[in-house]
Amino acid sequence: MVDMAKRLSEEILNVIGLLKTNLEYQKALGIRHIRLPEQTMQPFKDVPTKAHSIQLEDVRRELGDCRRCKLHVTRKNIVFGTGNQRAHIVFVGEAPGRDEDIQGKPFVGQAGKLLDLMLEAINLKREEVYICNIIKCRPPGNRNPEKDEIEACGPFLTKQLEAIEPRIICALGALAAHTLLKTKESISKLRGVIHTYHGIRLIPTYHPAFLLRNPYKKREAWEDMQLIQKEYERIRDK
Repeated sequence: MVDMAKRLSEEILNVIGLLKTNLEYQKALGIRHIRLPEQTMQPFKDVPTKAHSIQLEDVRRELGDCRRCKLHVTRKNIVFGTGNQRAHIVFVGEAPGRDEDIQGKPFVGQAGKLLDLMLEAINLKREEVYICNIIKCRPPGNRNPEKDEIEACGPFLTKQLEAIEPRIICALGALAAHTLLKTKESISKLRGVIHTYHGIRLIPTYHPAFLLRNPYKKREAWEDMQLIQKEYERIRDK
């Protein structure tokens, strides 16, 4: 009985912690009135899956100490990607920044902290999803990646997605959305809609770094995260 009461107490504290995080994020967006969802997000049921012909380890091995474009001259580390290798949701950013270049991991700076909050607001943790970028090396001065750099990295991102086989892709920022959807439409027009990438649901939203500079856009980003949550709930039992 004591052990059961202890477990129940821990579960209650965990629920309270998730609710607090969600409310803090919505408060940062300026939302003062919310409608509670009927249920929180739950993981997909474990179902048998077909054998993966491509493994992330193989993709990383093929990438090697990449020198396929000029970015290898100035980079410190290749930023391949991190997270659940069988994630149902993959977040694709644009390019590594200074902190990512130093640590060799995506979204570890201030933008990464905001991304963590965005995930927690829909009851997801970083280790449950997979996070990567369109290109794997930091452009000098955090400039936008150039066409030849995107083309050099493109095949590896494609293989990463083939290896993971996600059900949902979230494109973080205009460059990610433009590259994956092969369009030049503005991110403001692309967001809020479910697109498809090789049969996978793709939902674009603003890049966390953009949101830090333009906090008035956080409300729209929250709407996109809710769309991801709703879509995740809709397909989780299929």
